[in-house]
Amino acid sequence: MSEFKSKIDLNRLPKHIAVIMDGNGRWAKQHGRPRVFGHKNGVRSVRAISEASAELGVEFLTLYAFSTENWGRPTMEVNALMALLVETIGKEMNTLNENNIRLKAIGDITKLPAQSYKALLKGIEATKNNTRMDLILALNYSSRWEIVEAIKTIAEDLKNGVITQEEINKDLVDNHLNTRGIPDPELLIRTSGERRISNYLLWQIAYAELYFTDVFWPDFSKEHLYQAILDFQQRERRFGKTGEQVSK
Repeated sequence: MSEFKSKIDLNRLPKHIAVIMDGNGRWAKQHGRPRVFGHKNGVRSVRAISEASAELGVEFLTLYAFSTENWGRPTMEVNALMALLVETIGKEMNTLNENNIRLKAIGDITKLPAQSYKALLKGIEATKNNTRMDLILALNYSSRWEIVEAIKTIAEDLKNGVITQEEINKDLVDNHLNTRGIPDPELLIRTSGERRISNYLLWQIAYAELYFTDVFWPDFSKEHLYQAILDFQQRERRFGKTGEQVSK
């Protein structure tokens, strides 16, 4: 067993880990290759981190795979990413089922290219009965879009008398988000050295512990995940209370 893994307290695991997989393009540049080369190699890290999370007992792993802003990238890169999505889901189906991992997605997925959307739905259907861990891909996702859509739906329900103004609270908003039924992330990891959230799960990470690493995503290994979890376990999570109140 690895040095870091052996130190993890399995009784204090984050139930939900969210990841901003950043640095594929810069990793590819370091290797003198096009950006798509970085994305392809990033798939290895997706596989490794998914397997490691499931093995430890993490129940939910959400990966920021493609934001609504990513459509602004060069057409060739976007097309390559969409093709990679189709290819990866097809190749990893057996691995997901062997590891009892259920595939889910959040975001405006109906706007994905038809082939990508079809492959995603196929993967979700093929793994729907798995129970060990939920692997959630954030695709064509932006937190501001998600919150705006929730507001629109709540406003419509209020207008039609489905709900009253007094019934609007945190739980109601939770239930109108893409992540309804999924617990909020307790740990958010971002790779590549950037120190920002980039429009990702803004409502849900209100009390998440943030972990930033300079490691580019294609180099992010199981050992790096174990380090992030150990860092999480060394923090005092107070949720607005004092340390004395939490320790009682």
